[in-house]
Formats: sequence, structure tokens, C-alpha cells
Amino acid sequence: MKKSLIKKEYSKKIKLIQRYNKGYYDENNSEVSDADYDLLKKEIIEFEKKYNFLNKSNSPTAQVGYKPSKNFKKVLHRVPMLSLGNAFIENDLVNFEKKIKNFLSLDESSSISYTAEPKIDGISASLTYINGEFSKGLSRGDGKEGEDITSNLMTVKDIPKFINSKEFPQEIDIRGEVFIQNSDFQKLKDKFANPRNAASGSLRQKDPEQTKKIPLKFIAYTFGYEEGLLVNNQSDFLKKLTEWGFKTNPLNILSSGVKNLMKNYQEIEKKRADIDFDIDGIVYKVNDFALQKRLGNVANAPRWAIAHKFSSNKGISQILDIEIQVGRTGALTPVAKIKPINIGGVVVSNATLHNEDEINRKDIRVGDTAVIERAGDVIPHILSIDIKKRLKNSKKFTFPENCPSCGSKTIKEFNKITKKVDAVRRCSSEGYYCDKISIEKLKHFVSKEAFNIDGFGKKIVENFWKLKFIKYPQDIFKLDYSKIEKLDGWGQLSVKNLIYSINQKKNISLERLIYSLGIRHIGLENAKLLSKHFTSFSKFKNLSIQSDYEDLLNIDGIGETQLNSIKSFFSNKTNLKVLNELEKVLVVKNAIQNSDDGLLKNKTFLVTGKLNGISRAELKSLIEENSGKTVSSVSKKLNYLIIGDKPTKKKIDNAKQLKIDVIDQDEFMIMLNKSS
Repeated sequence: MKKSLIKKEYSKKIKLIQRYNKGYYDENNSEVSDADYDLLKKEIIEFEKKYNFLNKSNSPTAQVGYKPSKNFKKVLHRVPMLSLGNAFIENDLVNFEKKIKNFLSLDESSSISYTAEPKIDGISASLTYINGEFSKGLSRGDGKEGEDITSNLMTVKDIPKFINSKEFPQEIDIRGEVFIQNSDFQKLKDKFANPRNAASGSLRQKDPEQTKKIPLKFIAYTFGYEEGLLVNNQSDFLKKLTEWGFKTNPLNILSSGVKNLMKNYQEIEKKRADIDFDIDGIVYKVNDFALQKRLGNVANAPRWAIAHKFSSNKGISQILDIEIQVGRTGALTPVAKIKPINIGGVVVSNATLHNEDEINRKDIRVGDTAVIERAGDVIPHILSIDIKKRLKNSKKFTFPENCPSCGSKTIKEFNKITKKVDAVRRCSSEGYYCDKISIEKLKHFVSKEAFNIDGFGKKIVENFWKLKFIKYPQDIFKLDYSKIEKLDGWGQLSVKNLIYSINQKKNISLERLIYSLGIRHIGLENAKLLSKHFTSFSKFKNLSIQSDYEDLLNIDGIGETQLNSIKSFFSNKTNLKVLNELEKVLVVKNAIQNSDDGLLKNKTFLVTGKLNGISRAELKSLIEENSGKTVSSVSKKLNYLIIGDKPTKKKIDNAKQLKIDVIDQDEFMIMLNKSS
């Protein structure tokens, strides 16, 4: 990737994370889930490691939180409120401990004690005590400077106003989290999106009398500035906090060894749905304060602590309805329409029910109260049903025997390989008879791995369908642009760009055209095999006689399942008409027979991350055209790992361990004597 493009992409990510920070810390609004935020932060850090020329002044590694609001007086923290590095998998904890031992010059066999403290999803606050009296309370702010919210914090009952203990330090900043219990939030849910927003909004309003009405809680877990603290480790400090009248997390433990940390993590994650406050992970801290001092900080985070984030988020909601969606291959997918619920900062209103068997197995019904899980970018799904809360007039859900779109009979096919009936029920219509199937086919036709038409996404397909601009694939190349120009949101320039994008794609390879047709069981690899067999579009289009079909079984990778799908496709008159019409408007390139002596002969490649200006399918074709091969995983058989944007870290680490060459897109193009 060129330097200018790298800087542009990096700047875009920085602006995005600053926007999220502003929403989260200043506007009491979680625009994205913690998982998505952490992923973006990780991407930025990877960019900075890879490209030294970037201006890192606005990096999240150099800043914490967001600048304090103008509504409150700004006050410097005497000791900065640092952020924490994140761990997501066990290997991250292994590396965390390894770095600690290397820094302290400890043997691998040495044991380090950690406190494991569940991380509450609330608002961080720093409380200053002088001679036992609570005198000032600050928000985190940007980590260096916070907002003076003393009067609001004074209303929180969990915060001791005066501590009468000889052991209490002469001066100390006690730090912790202000939050609202989930049970208390039920009374406030009409006013706030989630418990964290409720806590943030209540703490950062001008009138303490209004804050007083909100059931805010406070849990203490650390300190900043101190003068006269007679404690040597974190676990003893937590005990002292309790003695002094502060509430601490009842789930805190002292542990050592990554295996034990993981065991506790898994146990807490199982209990998570039953805990009356939101937690989004566990914070591990080196217990010994002397070791903490030796380890110090790196950038804006301590070396001696890390936050182990949970892999998924759960919530409880009511099923309002069950809708049946029809996909490109006719598959009927049930979707639960649920009462909107905020899970991990994301408002969820739909949850997949997978298939008819899943509904029957869990006996899921409209009106049920369900546990919803959202893990990373996976579509939210229903974990379980609370039978005790089931409505008296509840009725068992009956899956439709006819397609809700076209009325055709729905069928469950018998799988000859598994000797079982498929779990998925499908619409039996062929071609473009079913509207829902047709729309999904068109979406597939313009998708990235198919025609990849810039500016012609799913929403445009749906809009143009509703307006009756398109019904079949060939209609995309015969659009009435004068009508489009009159639509809201369109103009001469946007129409001109659309015309350019469509015209650019009128030249297409045979394999991509075959894939774009959406023939069931014919993915990219099978489309490639078919294109090499037929070599030209005319030969493929004229496939009709029985002997031609039988010849397909001689292709390594094409079996009876694929053969039956191809037969079914060609037996439909509408599909044949589509092929004939596409031949009139497209220039389909004949399949290129791979060279046995190309530039990449005897070399294997694997791609990870998003490529710039080229799809993975195109890159694979380029490799194969030059006698190279692509593989699906990192192993000793791999020669080169090509990385794009957002690469998989695990693949890179594995490649480095095996001493496999890791190259970017530009370096790959140089291998082919091509310029990116």
C-alpha cells in the first residue's frame, strides 16, 4: 500500500476512535460495542507498529478517555488515570506474563501472584481524602485532567464521607467505578439506553439533587496519589478498603498461573448473566506493589495489569414475533423479532433462530422471555427460554409448509451423504419465480466476489427492485439512468459514477460469471473448475444434453450434489433466458489455462486481511495463472503470507514462528513485476 494511502487509512481510524471516545466519555453514548472498539484500537496499534512514519500524537496509546466537558471545572489528576491493555485469548495472557518475567529477569518457573478483579462497566471516578475526609471527586476525563464532579459524588451513599481509622492514609486518591445495578436500571430504562449511560448521565448533570434520585453505587479497586499508605500488595489493599467502609467487588480473588486465571475467567463468564451489574471482563494485577513499581508503565498503560475481555455479551428480552426470511438458495430462515435490548453497547432487535429443528428443540414461541447472546460480529442468537415466564395463552410455533414469498411448497431435502433429512426447509420454486429469492440472487450477482460493482450494494438492489428498475441480472446493464437521476439522493455526478462502475464490469472472467449466477453448491472454487472445463461462455451456456452433464463428473471436485444443482439450473427456462440476455451485454473472457512454468512456480500463498483494489478471488486467480498455489492455513507448506488491512494476528504469529515470509500487497505485486 502506498504511503499516502496508509496515512489516509490511519487518519480515518484515528478520527473514528476519537468520535467513539467523545460519545462514550463526553456524551454518555456508547456508539459501538466494547468488542468493536477494542478491535479498532488493536488495528490502530498494529498500523503504528508496522509503519514508523505515522504521526502518533493522537494515538489511543498516547491518550486516555476524552477531554473533560466544559460544563465542569477541570482539575489535574495528581497521578494519571491510566487505561489498560487488553487480552482476548489465553495466549494473550501467556505473552503478558512472559513480558513481565523478561522485564524482571525472572525464571520461567517463577510464580507471580495476581489479583483477578471483575471489570465493572461503569464510570471511573477518583476520590480525594485529606485527613480522612472526602474533599474532592473527579471523573477520568482524558486521564491527565478530569472534571470536578464532587457535589454529584457526594450524593452516592456507597462513598464514605469521613473515615475514622488510624491506618487510613493522611492523604489518598481512592479510585473506583460508579455504576447502576441492573435491577435498579429497570425503573430507568425508558430514560437511558443502558446502565452505563444512566450512571454517566446522572454523574455529569449540573443539579446534584437530580443525581441524588438515581440509585448510584460505587466499588473501589485502586488508588492514585497516596501519602502514608501502609500496605504492600493489592489483595491487602482491597481488604483495607472494606475495613475503611468502601465496597469492593465480592468476586475478587488472588491467583497465580495462566491456567488458574483462565479457570476463574470461565467460571465468572458462566455467572455473568446472574450478576446484578454489568461486567465486561476481568482485570489482572500483579499483586506485589514493589513489583508494580519496578514494572512501571508503557505509554498510557501499566505493564503490571491487563484487562481480559469477555468473548460474548448476553441480555434478556421478549420475543415479539417470529418472521421467516427467504435466502438466495430458497432456504427459509426464522428470525426472532425481540423487544430492543442493549447488549454490549449495541441495540439488538433481531436474533437468529437458525432453522425449524432449532425452534422445535428449544420450543421457542412468540411472547417468550429469552436469553440473547451476541458474540463479536456473530449474529445475535437465542440461548435459552425462561419457561416460568411463558404466557398462559402461548401457542407452539408452526413452521410454514408454503413459501411466505411465492406460496410454493417448502421441502426438506434428503442428504445422501449423511443419510438424513436436512434441517433447513426450502422454497421449491426455480429460477426467478419467487420474489425474495430473486432479490437475494441479484444481491449475490453484484457482490464483491461476483461482479463487484462499486456503488451498487444491497440497499440499491432492494430500492431498484421496489421501483421495478430491475428484475433479472441483465436489467442492471440496461438501466434507465434518466429515471435514477430524479430519485432522492441521486444526481448527475452519482449517476455518472454508477454508469462508469457498471460499464467497468461488462468485461468479466468466465469463472466470476458462473459464480455470480448463484447456482446452489457452486462456490468460487467450483466455478473456477467449471470455467476451465468449458473454457468459453458459449460452451457453458449451451450445456444441455445428458452426455455433457455426465462429463462434468470427470472434473475433480464436482460430485453428484453439484451436478444435480447444475441440471436443475439449466432445466429452468428463465435461467436460460438470463444467460442469453447476459451474452448480449457482456464481454466474457475465456478461461485462462494456467501455465506450468510461471513466475510463481512451486510457491504457495495465503492471504489474511482486506486487500486494496482487488478481491481475494482475483488475487487467487492471479497466483494460479502464474503457476502458484493457494492454501487455506499456515503450515510448513506455506511460502508466503500476504497481509492486507486488518490481518489475523494469529496467522502472522504462526507464520513468523515457522519463519515463513510475511509480505504485503505491494511486495506481492513486485514479485509479478506489476505495479499496485
